[in-house]
Amino acid sequence: MQVIGHRGAATLAPENTWESFDVALSVGVDAIETDIRATSDGELILIHDKRLDRTTNGAGLVQTTPWSAINNLDAGSWFSEKYSGAKVPLLRDTLERYGNRTHLVLEVKQPGVELQVLKMVKEFNLLDSVTFTSFDFPTVQNIKLQFPAAKVGWLTSNFSRENVMEAINAGLDQICLPASAVSQELVSTYKNIGLEVRAWKVKDTELMKSAVQAGVDGMTVDFPHLLLEALGRNR
Repeated sequence: MQVIGHRGAATLAPENTWESFDVALSVGVDAIETDIRATSDGELILIHDKRLDRTTNGAGLVQTTPWSAINNLDAGSWFSEKYSGAKVPLLRDTLERYGNRTHLVLEVKQPGVELQVLKMVKEFNLLDSVTFTSFDFPTVQNIKLQFPAAKVGWLTSNFSRENVMEAINAGLDQICLPASAVSQELVSTYKNIGLEVRAWKVKDTELMKSAVQAGVDGMTVDFPHLLLEALGRNR
């Protein structure tokens, strides 16, 4: 099972920073998940929220703020003074730093930038090292349409038969479900029709254990060290 550090190691270091990614790698994750948005001047950066307020000392919408301003923000002090001075990373720099060190799960948070993300990954020749995901179905559909060889997953809480068939018909590789929804029967059904199953929204260790027992292919967790320990893979 693939152990994926959610925004790096979000309970151990400030999310979506290189500091968090380095911690995730140090505990032994198989992959790192991160979120992508575009600044007002079109730079692709790693940040989850639409606004800067929660995870930086800035304020306002990401998409109306230029990179020059975001680059001057502190993305670590909100978490701990230990991480004072941590930066909001550029996707380009992150691909260069981590692309050949681990698998990256790139969640496109902002519909409309997916082809820019795909193009950049192709420029670095990292398609084999990246999984593209989004909650927005047209986004993942577009990525797969433009480049069928890309590995693409759909994040959804609605796993109706219609939605699953949409994923299959679009050629998607993976369906990503909240951990509270997964069961052995559900996972087996999806695997039998050719979909990998990844669990997310793993709020506690009990959900983590139940998802492991259900047989998911991967799990995105804020506490990767605990999952690795449960799997007997801790360092």
